[in-house]
Amino acid sequence: MENTTISTRYAQPDTDARDSAPMAVAELSRRVRHLLEREIGVVRVTGEISNLARPRSGHWYFTLKDSQAQIRAAMFANRNRSVRFDVTEGVEVIVRGRVSLYEPRGDFQLIVESLQPAGEGALRAAYEALKRALEEEGLFSEANKRELPAFPARIALITSATGAARRDIESVLARRFPAVSVLLLPVLVQGDGAEATVLEALERVPALACDVVILARGGGSIEDLWTFNLESVARAIRACPVPVVSAVGHETDFTIADFAADMRAPTPSAAAELVVPNAADLLSWVQDRGDRMARLIKARLNNYQQQLSLTAKRLRHPRRALEMQMQRLDDAERRLLRAARALGPDAKNNVTQLSRRLLRASPRLSLDNRQRALDQANQRLQRANHLLTEKRDGRVDAARRALVNLSPNATLSRGYSIITTPADDRIGEPVVSADQLLEGDLVAHFADGSRRLHASDIQPSSPTIKQTTQGLLDETT
Repeated sequence: MENTTISTRYAQPDTDARDSAPMAVAELSRRVRHLLEREIGVVRVTGEISNLARPRSGHWYFTLKDSQAQIRAAMFANRNRSVRFDVTEGVEVIVRGRVSLYEPRGDFQLIVESLQPAGEGALRAAYEALKRALEEEGLFSEANKRELPAFPARIALITSATGAARRDIESVLARRFPAVSVLLLPVLVQGDGAEATVLEALERVPALACDVVILARGGGSIEDLWTFNLESVARAIRACPVPVVSAVGHETDFTIADFAADMRAPTPSAAAELVVPNAADLLSWVQDRGDRMARLIKARLNNYQQQLSLTAKRLRHPRRALEMQMQRLDDAERRLLRAARALGPDAKNNVTQLSRRLLRASPRLSLDNRQRALDQANQRLQRANHLLTEKRDGRVDAARRALVNLSPNATLSRGYSIITTPADDRIGEPVVSADQLLEGDLVAHFADGSRRLHASDIQPSSPTIKQTTQGLLDETT
């Protein structure tokens, strides 16, 4: 609760009041109002609501009283819209507001800025009412929950700078995943001003390039945790573009922020374990996968080696086959010579002729002939390709020169121009006859740009121009 200090300076009696000019009632009321607002200002007051009035304007007017005194109070519509419990006659409440004076009636009053039920039972009722309303609205829908990143690089920690929650979270993060960067956004976690600091921290998150947000505080009573039961905090969590983990209170404490967050952690330490992996487990997993990969690669290489050896054994080089055939040929030749010697001169001649025929039919001669034929064909192909390329290059050069000569740009560079109708983002229709030309704007296109013209007093083509053009054509032909 706020402590309001009231000045002990009292106005001294004006000994000259009888001689001074009397002031108006409005002036006196205004001075009193200024004195109250300046000397007392904002206070928190506990009392019972009575004489509650709710006019069509949406404002609330009531009396706040206890057993010994009462004070008038007003809560305007822009403030009472945030009240999430049933405000009725006789309800015990805690209000926060400015002490003031209603000048038209001279009533001492309290301008209420916030209102909450007094006592844990009333707070619990307000908690349940707000939870029910936001749940019906769909704010807690599982479809809106976002997954946490597997390997966050930067974490925004929203908590008290001096609380145990910060120490627990930072200790767990340093132990489990030292590579992560933690950005502390210090806030008040209870009491006046806590709501504003939490909302401001959540608003700063989008500009910090964070991967996940941890909203944390230690345990406490429902009054201590009430900041995290406010509708404004719940909506700010859902509006945050980064996944939010709520770690408020102990394991048995549930706040509105827990339901609005993308994930709820039972304790601040558990939140740190949820948002980052265990580096030791990752290293073990990587080592295990590396060992498995090495074993698989080794087994596959061995398999390939065996297949290669079997294939190499089955594969015979053509040279070996030729050598074997040549060896057989030599054997046959020797047998023929021996047989020729045994049969006589005629048989010897036959054997000689057969040997020569056999030598002419040798695969080596056939291979040499075919290799020479292949070399000659390759040379002819290269010469034909070279001639074909030269012919095509000549045709391309001739086509390029014809294209340049026939290009509109070449015609324009010789002093001619093209007249077209105007157009916004393209070349208009060309004007090819004086008969189709109407008075108005035209565009003349030259080799170095275009100019807009205005046609008027159109004359038929000059006979001299026609004769000159025909003469040039005759000379050309």
